[in-house]
Amino acid sequence: MTNGRGADGHGTAGEDGTADEHGTVDRDAVRVDRVMDGLRAFGANYTEFTRRFATWLGLHSTDAAALVEILYAEDQGAPLSPARLSERVSLSSGATAILLKRLEQAGHIVRTRESTDRRVVTLRSSPDIRPRAMAFFGPYSERMAEAMAAYPPEEIERFERFLGTLRSTMDALLANEYENGGPTPPAP
Repeated sequence: MTNGRGADGHGTAGEDGTADEHGTVDRDAVRVDRVMDGLRAFGANYTEFTRRFATWLGLHSTDAAALVEILYAEDQGAPLSPARLSERVSLSSGATAILLKRLEQAGHIVRTRESTDRRVVTLRSSPDIRPRAMAFFGPYSERMAEAMAAYPPEEIERFERFLGTLRSTMDALLANEYENGGPTPPAP
């Protein structure tokens, strides 16, 4: 189902490249399925890291996910506004405002006005939370860097382009076909 085929159990070769019920071996489809399964598993593991970060800090998982987004955006040199955070964590503006109030009261974030337009609010991590986040995610970052160092820069660049293509494809799907929750279900 991950490669767009096999939703009904037809047309997908076995994991070992064996033939389907029509005697067709589609090794490329098997490879695509394995890649998609690996991406799905990586996403699930990343979500689990965020859940454990939440538990470690005593936060709700949504609050921790928002905090991770704020920290990541700062690390990238592009701190978030509340509206952008709302998009990143898929919450309404009202729910995001409540979440930010909780994070601010817990001492995990600060809201600043850094823009020349004083109406624009910038979200920053508090000085106290950054060392804690680094302590939690340090082993993760180190191991990911070690794993990626095993590949030549050209392969990393190809993978970066591949992920960029997958991301833009998903962004387009979410903005179009899934904008209102998903495609129209088939008639019974």
